[in-house]
Amino acid sequence: MNTALVSGASGFTGRYMVAALKARGFRVVGFGHADSGADLSLSVDLTDAEAVKKAVRAVCPTHVVHLAGIAFVGHGKPDDFYRVNLFGTLNLLSALVDLAQPPRVLIASSANIYGTPDVEIIDESVCPAPVNHYATSKLAMEHMVHAYFERCSMLIARPFNYTGVGQTEQFLIPKIVGHFKRKESVIELGNLDVSRDFSDVRDTVAAYVALLESDAHSQAVNVCSGRAVTLRAVLNEVGRLAGYGIDVRVNPAFVRANEIPVLRGSRSRLESLVDCPKPRPLEETLAWMFIGNSNGNPS
Repeated sequence: MNTALVSGASGFTGRYMVAALKARGFRVVGFGHADSGADLSLSVDLTDAEAVKKAVRAVCPTHVVHLAGIAFVGHGKPDDFYRVNLFGTLNLLSALVDLAQPPRVLIASSANIYGTPDVEIIDESVCPAPVNHYATSKLAMEHMVHAYFERCSMLIARPFNYTGVGQTEQFLIPKIVGHFKRKESVIELGNLDVSRDFSDVRDTVAAYVALLESDAHSQAVNVCSGRAVTLRAVLNEVGRLAGYGIDVRVNPAFVRANEIPVLRGSRSRLESLVDCPKPRPLEETLAWMFIGNSNGNPS
């Protein structure tokens, strides 16, 4: 049986990843700080190089999905982005390539690395120009990962925004859905004039699994829906599901400097490499979050 190691297994994406890999017949080991549904869970601090090396040798994975990292752009400690996203990844890869048979690896980066390009659709040829510490740490991580391409079969995934049941209200769509589910009359948001390429977490994870099991290597791949949806459209759709309109107030504290106005990705490379199902409509994802499974478990 193949053994898949999932870092960040107890996080939002990790729980769905663990479930998807188990459904594909993998024995799954999770690095995380809580139960993730993995066959074996290990609490490993990626910034501790020796602890990572010891755990990797014990697991000896055939496949690795590296999801662990600080993903909230508004995280208040810039040093943490580099300590975890960059050097944590370095510790993991250093341990993996020391194995007798290095595994197949998928590294989760971010479409935020593209910054604010003056193009309608962002494909992988767009020159990265990050505008915040989160994105800069992810781009630095990608450059570091390139040094390992000759030593390990590896892909870099660049996911655009995705959401679903279990994502915290630090993030935009869960915040909106949560306010409507609680029947609150007012919501404070940042810039309303933004459009994002939103995917369903289940579709993102399905793409990750397909890429992990593919023969593609040594390149970066966008994982996205290929459509951009405005924040106002999201508010209107959740309001329709809830049956009322909410008073939206712009809080200047939530308006980010260097806000990226539009992010829309190209799926061309992804679809050339793997057979991915058609992305779910965002309306279906919003209905799932508002009406469906409320306990945060993958489904």
